[in-house]
Amino acid sequence: MKIQRWIARREPAWQRLDFLLKKIEKKGIKSLNASEIQELSALYRSVSADLARAKTFEVGNTLTQDLHQLTTRAYSQIYQGPRGQDWGAIWRFYRWGFPETVQQTWPCTAIATFTFLLGGLIAWWYAWSDPAFIPSVVPPELITKVRDEQELWMGSIIGIEPLASSGIMINNMSVSFRIIGGGIIAGIFTLFILFYNGLLIGSIATLVGQNNLAYPFWAFVFPHGSLELPAIFLSGGAGLLIAKALLFPGNYTRVDAFKIYGLQAAQLVFGVVPLLFIAGIIEGFFSPNPSVPDPLKYVVGLLLFIVLIQYCSVRKQHQ
Repeated sequence: MKIQRWIARREPAWQRLDFLLKKIEKKGIKSLNASEIQELSALYRSVSADLARAKTFEVGNTLTQDLHQLTTRAYSQIYQGPRGQDWGAIWRFYRWGFPETVQQTWPCTAIATFTFLLGGLIAWWYAWSDPAFIPSVVPPELITKVRDEQELWMGSIIGIEPLASSGIMINNMSVSFRIIGGGIIAGIFTLFILFYNGLLIGSIATLVGQNNLAYPFWAFVFPHGSLELPAIFLSGGAGLLIAKALLFPGNYTRVDAFKIYGLQAAQLVFGVVPLLFIAGIIEGFFSPNPSVPDPLKYVVGLLLFIVLIQYCSVRKQHQ
């Protein structure tokens, strides 16, 4: 496919669709006559096909992003129902929209994940080579519990599960929103929180490993961590999208970049909140439950992670 020739041939259709959409967005669908409505539907289908071709032939991120935004706007106008059917829009977002956003923004999420893992790896290295490192990161009462009493701290949740679960949710969402908000400071605070939390988890993991408590520790972490940690990484991706709009708007103006990347960040947030809610319930009621065998906790955590990966890999076929 001759890229420039194809763009020149298809650009009038894109501009016409954009014109019709702007008309609807300003005056409503009733501003179009019957022939324009039919034209809108036909243009949506053709531009959706153009988007698929743009992705297949890798014509460039900017053009692909523009076509994606155009088809998304058209889709919302063509398929939106009455206000009483807003639940349908929510269902479509969580079925298709959120996974699609995760796939489109994976480089930012990958950077966030790498930053966290780097912190964990550094903590593991220093914790084994320098005995003074763990006390500089891990709270002293936790060190006392593990080293002196040879116990984990999760037993404190037993008996106060509803209170603990709600507290865990609030804490996790607070961390998540700080990570996202850190993007406005060029992403520096986002990366700092991710790196520090990696240091903390890496230090704690090394501490329990040094005291032969790794197996029950990871049995506790796996069930809720399979959702909680990916949610934190996605929050990091959202924060870095905001930073990207600020630092690397590319061919967009910064205002347009904030609209595009800010929308993607918001979509990630809408997907992250339910993940943290579910993870909080699991961490409060299931993970610390002594009546649940540790092997079962490992299996549940692994299955939840597989389901999450499968869900985030879902692709919607544009008609």
